[in-house]
Amino acid sequence: MGRKILLIEDDRETAAYLMRGLGEEGHVVEHVTDGREGLFRLSDGTFDLIILDRMVPLLDGLAVLKAMRAAEITTPVLILSALASVGDRIEGLECGSDDYLVKPFSFAELMARANALLRRRNRPTEDLQITIGDLVIDPLSRTVRRGGKKIDLKPREFLLLEYLGRNEGRVVTRTMLLEQVWDYHFDPGTNVIDVHVSRLRRKLDEGFDRPLLRTVRGAGYILES
Repeated sequence: MGRKILLIEDDRETAAYLMRGLGEEGHVVEHVTDGREGLFRLSDGTFDLIILDRMVPLLDGLAVLKAMRAAEITTPVLILSALASVGDRIEGLECGSDDYLVKPFSFAELMARANALLRRRNRPTEDLQITIGDLVIDPLSRTVRRGGKKIDLKPREFLLLEYLGRNEGRVVTRTMLLEQVWDYHFDPGTNVIDVHVSRLRRKLDEGFDRPLLRTVRGAGYILES
């Protein structure tokens, strides 16, 4: 079944290529050429996926991304960009994108990544809620509560918690997190995981007697009640 996709891309040749390919896959694609119009269109929340060029006019891709996440619009976002450094990718993912694909790219790879994001968005609802002691994680609404108290998380913090929650009681290594939460298949030597885990632990455990998230020295992290 085709999905509704918003393409925010100012290069008309790239846009035509993507619209043709996505259309042949059965998807309905709406195309805009600047970030301001893109932000206006995506705000209605009717899209299943947003493909976002990072360098678009009027409002750049990262500004669009920050604005939509601040507005709690959870639609998956795949960034396209010629900016290929590790720092550029980290910046895009930290701003709330779900994946980052460097130009030039193959259409087959783009479709594989897009389909992965669409599957993640459309998992059966009975498998979504995760309960660990007094912690409740609901990926459908992207809400987290502990002891009935709502915990506000940034998009990447939520994905990190969800992955840890789905591996309750098991040690999760930094490599696993890089591959499954950040989509890196190598260790770029960044401390991005340590920073996120530290922030997440503070938000989860502050004000509670029993910590849920702990570090296993030399191995990784574990979430357990």
